[in-house]
Amino acid sequence: MLEPVPPATCALLRQVSTATLTTQLLARGLRNTFLHGLAALNPGCTMMVGEAFTLRYIPAREDLDVLSVFDDYDHPQRRAVEAAPPDAVLVMDCRGRNRAASLGHILGSRLLARGVAGVVTDGAVRDSPGFRGLQLPTFAAGAAATTNLAQHHAVDLQVPIGCAEVAVYPGDVMVGDGDGVVCIPRHLATEVAEAAARQEHLEEYLLTRVQAGAPLRGTYPPDAATRSAYEQWAQEHPRRDGTTAPPTGRVRPPPHPRTPESEGDLPCS
Repeated sequence: MLEPVPPATCALLRQVSTATLTTQLLARGLRNTFLHGLAALNPGCTMMVGEAFTLRYIPAREDLDVLSVFDDYDHPQRRAVEAAPPDAVLVMDCRGRNRAASLGHILGSRLLARGVAGVVTDGAVRDSPGFRGLQLPTFAAGAAATTNLAQHHAVDLQVPIGCAEVAVYPGDVMVGDGDGVVCIPRHLATEVAEAAARQEHLEEYLLTRVQAGAPLRGTYPPDAATRSAYEQWAQEHPRRDGTTAPPTGRVRPPPHPRTPESEGDLPCS
């Protein structure tokens, strides 16, 4: 059984953007970590951090996927909803097909009641108006009124899957915000979280310089003089985790500015 991701790592991941995380993952050779094409169904509830709990769908077959299968409480889709641990993220592989839903509002509400951290699917959901008011970060490729049985057959839980063309292994760390969802390989979570926090602290300072009229040359990326000025600034402006350690390595492009809405999402994660 996997050891839980350290709470300090999760706390850092809640403070940084998915934009910064993709940069730090790219710096480590990982180019395909952002789940392209997924959008938050409730724009006011996007902040999400949790370990992946996976559900795999294959194409439906007419003689097997009939409405009566839902009479079985152990149907794999229903088992996934009841088995995903609190603080986990249910990640579904729908092969990028969204003609039928992967789950609906009732199942989403059950996940919220169980304390699950979020839902990610490269398929669709049904009852999308209900999700718009649900305080559960949910990222999907669209909406479809048709039940999952018309296109999807749930077969496996807690196996490696592909979601939005990204490999997701059980226990990988899923992070969501207003831009979308990033999958962080579990063994890199702490290293990436710490580096992302350092990057954003430096960029917070660089942004003040640019807003004050400083040119990009010497500022972004910072030269030795700018780094020295940053280190002095950092002593008076500690990171949100209370540290002042300056970053190392070349600075990357800054994340999108935070909004009051995103800052207010923390209780949803």
